[in-house]
Amino acid sequence: MNNLVSVQWLRAQLKDQDLVILDASMAQESSAGIPGAKFMELKTAFASRESDLPNTFPSNQQFEDECQKLGINSNSKIVVYDQKGIFSSPRAWWLFKTFGHEQVAVLDGGLPEWQNQGYSTAGLSHESTAKGNFKAELRKDHIKFYEDVLENTQDQAFTVVDARSKGRFEGTAPEPREGLLSGCIPASVSLPYTEVLHKGLYKSPEQLRQIFEDLDLLDKNLVFSCGSGISACIILLAREQVLRGDLNIYDGSWTEWAIRQELLKK
Repeated sequence: MNNLVSVQWLRAQLKDQDLVILDASMAQESSAGIPGAKFMELKTAFASRESDLPNTFPSNQQFEDECQKLGINSNSKIVVYDQKGIFSSPRAWWLFKTFGHEQVAVLDGGLPEWQNQGYSTAGLSHESTAKGNFKAELRKDHIKFYEDVLENTQDQAFTVVDARSKGRFEGTAPEPREGLLSGCIPASVSLPYTEVLHKGLYKSPEQLRQIFEDLDLLDKNLVFSCGSGISACIILLAREQVLRGDLNIYDGSWTEWAIRQELLKK
């Protein structure tokens, strides 16, 4: 199963009994969905209940329980999409990969592209479903923590690629979270997630390769970061279209880095 699939591909697979379609939007802004889709509560059910940071990965047990509630089995073929086109669905894709489910793909263009093609929509399913048998197995090698990134500012074993806007990266534009300073992790590289998209879809593999080549990133170990771990997954998935590598996300991202660096000054 490819990491990125088209709406045409998905439409042809709708009768597959193993297919599970999930709307992984950050908020349910529309009641319309792809037929058979269920809503994946990315901000709540699939985020840590213990962390003070936004959107951090959940525990192994929490992820497993929530997947089983959605009827996900070990042999499920999962397609995730979101209502903005491409925004939060790559985060859902990364979570499934990180918890050991390989048969998962992002729908390129999401719900807007589905509607642009004139395909029918239906209300999102909130009905109870048979409990799935999915078993989660957390791969911590997909996750970088603050201590890893702090150590890396000295030994530079990997390059942090930041998906936030240039203004936030350079410290000239404010962060959306009140009281949080903007700026960047030392020695990190800026690649705003908007640069890998065009009209709500991913750019072609050739265009994506050129982007990473221009930034001299093709032969480097990369770790992806953003504000809170969401848009980092967009540029990670872009990299996967042209060059397979470790699926490394700095999950706390700039929010954690800025908070902890400020605490060190006090």
